[in-house]
Amino acid sequence: MDGQDLSDIGEEFQADRTRTSSDDAALWRRFRGVAGEDAKVSTLQKLKLTGSAPTAYSLHLKNLLPPDDRRGEALLRDIWRIGQQRIVLQPGQSPWSVEMPSRHFADRVHRFGWACDLAQGEAGKARLIALTDDWVSKFGKFHGFAWRLEPTTSRCWNWLRCGPDLLEAGDDDVRTARLESLSRQLRYIQETLGAANDPKSRWLGAVVLVAGSLCLRAGSGLGDALDRLEAECTAQILPDGGHVTRSPAHVLTALIHLQTLSDALQRAGRPVPDWMDRWIPRIGAMLAFFQAGDGALNTFHDGDESRPEVVNAALDRLSAPPRKFMFAPKSGFQKVEKGDLRLVLDCGEAPPRPFGDHARAGALGFELSDGPARIVTSCGYSAEVNVDWQAAVRRTSAHSTLILGGRDSGVFIVNDETRLRALIGPEGIAAKRLEEAAEIWLDAQHAGYKAAYGLLHRRRIFISGEGDRLTGEDSLVRPVAQTPADDKKPIPFEIRFHLHPTVTAMMGKDAIRLMCDTGHVWRFRTSHEGARLEKTVYLARGIVEQPEQIVLAGFADPNGDGSQPPNCIRWAFVREA
Repeated sequence: MDGQDLSDIGEEFQADRTRTSSDDAALWRRFRGVAGEDAKVSTLQKLKLTGSAPTAYSLHLKNLLPPDDRRGEALLRDIWRIGQQRIVLQPGQSPWSVEMPSRHFADRVHRFGWACDLAQGEAGKARLIALTDDWVSKFGKFHGFAWRLEPTTSRCWNWLRCGPDLLEAGDDDVRTARLESLSRQLRYIQETLGAANDPKSRWLGAVVLVAGSLCLRAGSGLGDALDRLEAECTAQILPDGGHVTRSPAHVLTALIHLQTLSDALQRAGRPVPDWMDRWIPRIGAMLAFFQAGDGALNTFHDGDESRPEVVNAALDRLSAPPRKFMFAPKSGFQKVEKGDLRLVLDCGEAPPRPFGDHARAGALGFELSDGPARIVTSCGYSAEVNVDWQAAVRRTSAHSTLILGGRDSGVFIVNDETRLRALIGPEGIAAKRLEEAAEIWLDAQHAGYKAAYGLLHRRRIFISGEGDRLTGEDSLVRPVAQTPADDKKPIPFEIRFHLHPTVTAMMGKDAIRLMCDTGHVWRFRTSHEGARLEKTVYLARGIVEQPEQIVLAGFADPNGDGSQPPNCIRWAFVREA
């Protein structure tokens, strides 16, 4: 699936509906790798998981996030929806008591990410308590699928976020059973975290061990847990506050985790480490960098349109307004803001392994918005949609950039430790910025196609005035120092501009008219012949949507210098008065 052209989406939607359990198992193994395998424990490890549980909680976490009321209401009506899949339960029935639509669906359910959304009002809290106690009775001691490290760390974190409404409810027997299961899971995390290859599990495992020390052990082992988390911050947070995966969504979750633990440490009467106080404002500044005009986040890499209220809740907790900047050199992004026009350009290379296991080959792709109206984006990402869709949108064709010869701008190779395809490159990616008076130039390039075709991709973007016009130029350049190509056969290329689902596109005689749901109207113009509209996909709102994309296709001269067609393609987005 990850090698499939994204323009051919009809068959894939049909496949989603007719997929067998064996098909689902094969996709799960292919796209989840080692992290998708059932957990196994030895006899010695089982002995280590047993032990005396605390008799009471020493602290409860504060849930800093506003709940998703719509999801909570649906769950209260026994409607469980994850991505494109849905089940409807009988009153009082638990989702794990029926056959779930896929392993992905089951994985999301066992994480309890829905718990705080359900726990609204007395009826919601009662339903959450009943579901949790049922889970404890069926899976609380161990279960291969449910106790994989990543869902176990997520589940413990989500239980702790629910605080006394979940953990202190009911009579002594059920409270004790919950406490024993939570303690057992935390011991399992402590025992297995050191051997984990998955960065997400390592990060959240470190976060949960700090929380567990504060909430269940009155601070016992806190120093070691904080040391582990500090090491993960050093490994996973870049000096400019970005996440090493270059994902805006990971920036958001990292900030929320550190803010929650900082609050818990203060309420426990313990000092907040200096390193935590240093990281929080840096990460907060990067989160503000990625916040679009509608309040949600840009969708680069493993990013989705996180709910604006969640982003604002994290930013509002900062002790001072976040630092503003337009260039994130370590994270590899350039931003331009003129009036209501906002553009963010991806000009960074893939992160090192294992952080590149989910990276996307979107070099020189950009996202464009006009105030709250998103116009140009990528195919996005969501942890809610099935794993094969998540893999498909890693390709260069899923981004608003140029694709040469049907190749990706980076190289995907198998990471033997995780059995996932890690992204490498592209080589020679760089960007420079020039601001003069009311004009802004971005000039970026990469050499991802040089080895195969001898050509560099150069993208120049020019914005002037009050942000009512954006002019771009994509060129394919053979370096002067490189000998001419013997094979002079033209090379096919495509430039794609993926439109947000809220944009309605209409072909005109000399332009493509783009109507936003806010009422804003733009025109896309180009001197390139053959501009067309095609269907694409968009995942970043938690389902697979089918908006449109603008496609400019042609054939490049392998010896072209990029100064004129066909190796130079000019285009513009112009706001209507």
